[in-house]
Amino acid sequence: MATLKSKTALVFAREDGATMVEYGLMVALIAVVAVSAVGVLGGNVSETFSELTF
Repeated sequence: MATLKSKTALVFAREDGATMVEYGLMVALIAVVAVSAVGVLGGNVSETFSELTF
């Protein structure tokens, strides 16, 4: 019984999975912000570059 209890405690003490989930959430949030920024600023940037003459 003590072995099962110690193994269970070891599984819950490890934070590798939680850290991976947190990194996944951060990557997803960064992707959402990047896509939103391109959507909002894309037209303005395109218009600005189309007005440039060389």
